[in-house]
Amino acid sequence: MMSILNNLALGLSLAFVLPAWADTQHASHSGTADHAAMLTEGVVKKVDKAQGKLTLRHGPLQNLEMPGMTMVFRVQDANWLDQVKPGDSVRFLADRVNGVFTVTTLEVVKP
Repeated sequence: MMSILNNLALGLSLAFVLPAWADTQHASHSGTADHAAMLTEGVVKKVDKAQGKLTLRHGPLQNLEMPGMTMVFRVQDANWLDQVKPGDSVRFLADRVNGVFTVTTLEVVKP
């Protein structure tokens, strides 16, 4: 009887742990196709080189569970601010870096 209970407890714990473990394994091995799917389309509204910030009107940010809106982001690479101007279409990935919303990947969409 005790081995049945032990097996049941082990089975239930694995049922909860394995899916979470599988998600972390998938995320750590995601390829460029997965990365491209995470990019969000946006339009540059303002470039603030002095502050290292970019104002973007964007669609939903899946990884941050955020709806589409217009907001200000820091940029991970200040050189990106020289590559864009208001009105440009971009694809980007944003994340929280030290508690600040930051663009970590930026691609300018060519017309």
